[in-house]
Amino acid sequence: MRILFHAAGHKPAPWLEGLEAALPQAEVAEWVPGAPPADYAVVWAPPQQLLDEQPRLKALFNMGAGVDALMPLRLPAATQLVRLDDAGMSVQMAEFVCHAVIRHFRELDGYEADVRAGKWSFRRPRLRGEWPVGVMGLGVLGTRVARALQGFDFPLNGWSRSPKALAGVRCFAGRGQLDAFLAASRILVCLLPLTPDTADILNRDTLGRLMPGGYLVNVARGGHLVEQDLLALLAQGQLAGATLDVLREEPPPPEHPFWRHPKITLTPHTSARTLREESIAQIAGKIGAMERGEPVAGVVDRERGY
Repeated sequence: MRILFHAAGHKPAPWLEGLEAALPQAEVAEWVPGAPPADYAVVWAPPQQLLDEQPRLKALFNMGAGVDALMPLRLPAATQLVRLDDAGMSVQMAEFVCHAVIRHFRELDGYEADVRAGKWSFRRPRLRGEWPVGVMGLGVLGTRVARALQGFDFPLNGWSRSPKALAGVRCFAGRGQLDAFLAASRILVCLLPLTPDTADILNRDTLGRLMPGGYLVNVARGGHLVEQDLLALLAQGQLAGATLDVLREEPPPPEHPFWRHPKITLTPHTSARTLREESIAQIAGKIGAMERGEPVAGVVDRERGY
């Protein structure tokens, strides 16, 4: 069995060593142009050349949960595209989203600004029941986030493409129920995969349907958000603010208005980082299952894009 590794921006040595230790029966090598045929590849942002030269790959393992960057590439017809299910990312995502939601709900950003200005201020406590949180996307990450938010007693709504049932969450499904989901939510958390159907889904129309004073937390992909629409809704007062961990261009150019907007909190795509040890263990387990002819979780439906 031969495994290739290629990941732009990652040091290959720790990954190669980890994969070799987890799969001692395999030959593991960093991909170079003209590499011999392989059975599997572990990648992040691979070039088209890798795929063109490796038409017999059984599976291509993406080093992350989102595979939108791979969808424009020409993949070998028989190659399965497999994403990470969790690998330590869901607990990070739950931490990040809970922090963003609580920071806004408790007005901690306002208190921080007051303290920097030398003010010792008081704000009337908000009623939790008036701040329902809507989670867009109820996959592995979205489900974990919703369950974490339950611990803080927020009313919870969930929206997904197909019907889901989560205890303690009022679930909506499909485009036909999207407007009702938005109207029932004041804080909106986006955890959708980026597909042609979900691109630009956070726009003037959808965000404008949130309860007055709505707040956006986008931890999915920058391509979900129409940035000028967000700025317009903030200026109008329809939205109170946003926490954005992802942008269309990362990092944004110095002149981008999000850098200095007083109602926008930016973080550098750090809500859920790939953890190497957990990722290697999951990939090795899936390769072992595939070699035994067993099904594995995380196989991407190319038509749906996730």
